[in-house]
Amino acid sequence: QVQLVESGGGLVQPGGALRLSCEASGSIFSIYRMGWYRQAPGKQHECVATVISGGSPNYADSVKGRFTISSDNAKNAVYLQMNSLKPEDTAVYYCHAFLRTFITGSADYWGQGTQVTVSA
Repeated sequence: QVQLVESGGGLVQPGGALRLSCEASGSIFSIYRMGWYRQAPGKQHECVATVISGGSPNYADSVKGRFTISSDNAKNAVYLQMNSLKPEDTAVYYCHAFLRTFITGSADYWGQGTQVTVSA
């Protein structure tokens, strides 16, 4: 089994910063892509940022220049540094990984979600 465990959400004032972390554990053979998605109440699930193993990151237009995604292959981890946060960034943020395990084939895995609230 594979688990993605997120941390780092919370309440922050507009203009503030937060750093989200996600570590994948289990019988992981190889991770192909990791990223962050978010869902705000009444809005669609949105891809925030993704990074392909050995590739360049991709960002949603709404977060370009403010958010930075990074990964640590040794820890099977992905991070999201969020700066200059705005109220519209308020959402539940989900970690995602597309990976292959030693037991099964390749599949998508999701974290449990972490709440980010940007409010004065």
